[in-house]
Amino acid sequence: MKASVTVSGELPPSLQAKLLQSGRPGLLLVLGISLLAALLLSVQFGAVPVALQDWLTLLDFSDDQTLTGSSYVLWNIRLPRALFAVLVGAALGMSGALTQGLFRNPLADPNLLGITAGAAAAAGLSIVVLSGMHLPIPMSWRMWILPVTAFSGALLVCFALDRVARWISPGSIVGLLLTGIALNALSAAVLGLCTYLATDEQLRNLSFWTLGSLAGASWLAASLLLMLLLPAWWWVRRMISAMNALALGEAAAAHVGIDVRRLRSQVIVLVAVLTGFAVAWCGMIGFISLVAPHLVRTMGGPDQRQVIPRSMLMGGFLLLLADTVARCIAIPAEVPVGIFTALLGSPFFLILLRNARSRLA
Repeated sequence: MKASVTVSGELPPSLQAKLLQSGRPGLLLVLGISLLAALLLSVQFGAVPVALQDWLTLLDFSDDQTLTGSSYVLWNIRLPRALFAVLVGAALGMSGALTQGLFRNPLADPNLLGITAGAAAAAGLSIVVLSGMHLPIPMSWRMWILPVTAFSGALLVCFALDRVARWISPGSIVGLLLTGIALNALSAAVLGLCTYLATDEQLRNLSFWTLGSLAGASWLAASLLLMLLLPAWWWVRRMISAMNALALGEAAAAHVGIDVRRLRSQVIVLVAVLTGFAVAWCGMIGFISLVAPHLVRTMGGPDQRQVIPRSMLMGGFLLLLADTVARCIAIPAEVPVGIFTALLGSPFFLILLRNARSRLA
């Protein structure tokens, strides 16, 4: 008969201590304060200057139609964009922490599963194929076509990933990784075909989308993502003990009563939904899901009870910082934020590879 699902009492004390080491209990508070400070600074910078009077105007207005000038920019552009950047970064940070916990590898991120590439391929089909069909779609609905299509592509890849991985190697996380690599290649081929067939205008739209941007942020998008993050966080909290057990290996997790196959499916669905929503609205924003979890794990230990919320705060902080720089570095133009996340993440990824090689040497 299998033991209880809890980790304590079933594993060697030395491994329990190493696994559940949270380290630096004040780190969560520091990250929260840093994120709040970055949020306040982000809304101050941009093409239109914001003064104290603009903040005071927001406190006593009753209808946004009365807002003008920089007050309008602050309420309808800066604030929703900054909050959306934080929420998207939090979603990517959570996705990265879950993926690295699933594969027990700090070099893993949701891109390995093909979810991001699947959303990109679906977006390419939407931009190139659907836009050329001239469907009788009301104007008020057209803004939803690209996000809904990209999100559907992420969910489709999630379904294919789970089914194909079960067919190739049931219950194996390695089989899941190999399936993700194959789906990545397939999605890249579809995106390449869309790029080849696109007109000049479609190619510009597709190129800008794949570089990533938060220009489409709004109060509606931020509200939808918040409503998605809250139940996702509740769901993750129910899985944290199982994720901690999985850190010691599939056999050890199964020994203490963890259904590894079910846990794997739950993680895949969560990662697909969170990453799919982020990619659907913002395009392809890389490295946040890779860098944020590894940074907080390095600073505060491997306990998933601490890693996941810290990764959310760190992801929000990093993406907000990158978006602020993207908005301000070439005023009045705007540089795609995906460029800056790549500039930030690429050197960090090389450092990770070097450290991994040093540990293996």
